[in-house]
Amino acid sequence: MPRFSVIVPAYEVQAYLSECLDSVLSQSYADLELIAVDDGSPDACGTIIDEYAGRDARVRPLHLTANQGLGPARNAGMAGATGDYLLFLDGDDTLTPHTLRAVADRIRETGDPDVLVFDYARTYGDGREVRNREAGRLAEHGPVPFRLRDRPGLLRLLMVAWNKAYRREFVEHGELAFPPGYYEDTPWTFPVLMTADTIATLDRVCVHYRQRHTGSILRTTSDRHFDVLDQYERVFAYVDARPELDCWRPELFNKMVEHYAAVFSRPDRLPRRSRPRFLRRARAHHRRYRVADAPRPSRRARVRHALIRFGLHRTYRALLLAGAVRRRTRAFAAGRVRALRAAALRLHYRVQLRLPLREDDAVFADCGHTAGHGNPGGDPAALAEALRVHAPHIRTAWITHPGGPCPGGARPLRAGSAACWSALARSKYLISNGVFAPGVRKRPGQVFLQTGDPAPRPGTAPETRPQPLWDYTLAPGPHTAPAAERTTPGRCTALAYGRPRNDVLQRATPADVTRLRTALGIPEGTVAILYAPARRDHPYTRRPVLDLERLARELGPRFVVLVRAGRAPVLWRREIRGVLDVSAHPSAAELCLASDVLLTDGAPLMFDYAGLDRPIVVHAGDGSTEAPHASDDSAAPGEVARGEDEVIGLFVSGRWRDSGAEGARAAFRERFCPLDDGRAAERIVRHVMLGRADGLPEVIPVVDRRPVPSAAVLALAPPAPVPQAPGPRTVTEGR
Repeated sequence: MPRFSVIVPAYEVQAYLSECLDSVLSQSYADLELIAVDDGSPDACGTIIDEYAGRDARVRPLHLTANQGLGPARNAGMAGATGDYLLFLDGDDTLTPHTLRAVADRIRETGDPDVLVFDYARTYGDGREVRNREAGRLAEHGPVPFRLRDRPGLLRLLMVAWNKAYRREFVEHGELAFPPGYYEDTPWTFPVLMTADTIATLDRVCVHYRQRHTGSILRTTSDRHFDVLDQYERVFAYVDARPELDCWRPELFNKMVEHYAAVFSRPDRLPRRSRPRFLRRARAHHRRYRVADAPRPSRRARVRHALIRFGLHRTYRALLLAGAVRRRTRAFAAGRVRALRAAALRLHYRVQLRLPLREDDAVFADCGHTAGHGNPGGDPAALAEALRVHAPHIRTAWITHPGGPCPGGARPLRAGSAACWSALARSKYLISNGVFAPGVRKRPGQVFLQTGDPAPRPGTAPETRPQPLWDYTLAPGPHTAPAAERTTPGRCTALAYGRPRNDVLQRATPADVTRLRTALGIPEGTVAILYAPARRDHPYTRRPVLDLERLARELGPRFVVLVRAGRAPVLWRREIRGVLDVSAHPSAAELCLASDVLLTDGAPLMFDYAGLDRPIVVHAGDGSTEAPHASDDSAAPGEVARGEDEVIGLFVSGRWRDSGAEGARAAFRERFCPLDDGRAAERIVRHVMLGRADGLPEVIPVVDRRPVPSAAVLALAPPAPVPQAPGPRTVTEGR
């Protein structure tokens, strides 16, 4: 008997079905059966299901002779299910990695509840992922398991079947089943939640809910949306037969009214000719099911309630039209204001270009290209700090964006303001890791310094690329200087002086490391693993590929994992003991200093981390997800693990810090960190701002550098041998 039965109905989803089935079969928790139901699909869904069944014995194909709809297809899958728990997944959606393991762990922690409710995220074709707005109702604090009356807010969640796991015995004992129709989830979900004796929640995104432009049932305009009326009749009939559920009538009534109003107001649901008839039936339901003690709706919802109560569809449409006209009028007026402001700023900039240049002014801008690798603000911020030390006569200003950094001591300039355009026109030095605003001109005497990657976007024709403005561009080392010069043609000079953002890594002290570890909440005496997976563009691989829960469990309390997954917090997992989500931390340099070892699949951060001379473990993974630098063992900066088990074995056995990897790390540092000795920003300032290209500080050789050791070095170092007292000399020793 498997732990889980995952039921996947399929009808006209051949473009998505393989991805759906793969997301189930690739789960790290393998104790499952996958019941794939071909609901008489006219496309290749049945063939795909049979192919998967031939490859994996856990797949149980079920072919229906004719299309019966989503509800009956799920019922057919349930009839043959043998798992302890049932999960439903639509054929165009996917499970997130390690979902079943997280669900199994939560079920065990909460004593096998009747229902476990978890979260989902909507995914769009452009790669966006938007988590459920009601996710806060899935918080795991408080007593568990519980009943619905203890947390009635769960009824505010999306009424679907696929965001829950159901104990099969509970479903069979309650004789629960899906009805036919479009809105089959409604008369399933309400009875499930109202009758469950034990409910638990899992605050984790477990399902990716694909938002399709076409082909979705709910996006089809037809009279079949009248089905929502029939489904609520079934819900209230279920309550009528069970007097103990009368307390839920007010909640059901409000939910029904909001649902009817949503169906009516959406232009892609009901045909225009059918709207009055729908509203008449909805009004009849309002009179039939209204209860005296129904909670008062919010001010925003009162219009919808009035629509259903009085059937004022013409008035409602007039209000919608008036709102649309008001919004468009405001948008038009705002657009005109923006256009006038832009014209005024262009004129202001042209006037400023004719005024004298300010020889001792420097303007910095951070476009986010390197901000995540070092200090907040990346290389520009490091150069601004070096200016204050080595050229204090130069005044610094910083172009700020909402939520962006502004290093201390710099004058903030709001992007797009008149003061910003004045500074861009009259400051001698302009430093950025990206590009300045469109329309910026380079006047005689100005010096433009590019600290980031100045390469044009791929696919741009050479003749359509903007002419380069840069006088200087930075190169981390001699091996990258020619490439930097090629990407910025013209009179641009590549300064091979190192990465300014990494100066802080070489100047840090043990006191800094202790302070950072305390601020992050790293327990004393533990080994901090900084897990930094490479950022990927595909929406379904833009997440850590390791099972963090298993990693933390196997390594035990001696380790803590700091997860840095892109620039946003990891939305699809819940809090895990021994794992800290530091994705939103503004400074990767501080995370590098606070950690003892880097675990990555080839993220660019490893080139900065190598300068600390601390262990690096490369997780190569399988070929479909590994990063560009993860598969070349000879060029790796440390131990290479070919899978999750090898990663765990490296840390459990202690091989992650073996001396055998020191040679590979030294070669990697020599190749990629030859100039990162802590004085890169000083050399750039002396060359560009002070005009002293000769006599710059000598570069400290890699072998002579002594970056601050990690906090775990002393704790894990073997004890020094105790010198033995000399014994009496023997005759042999004398000879």
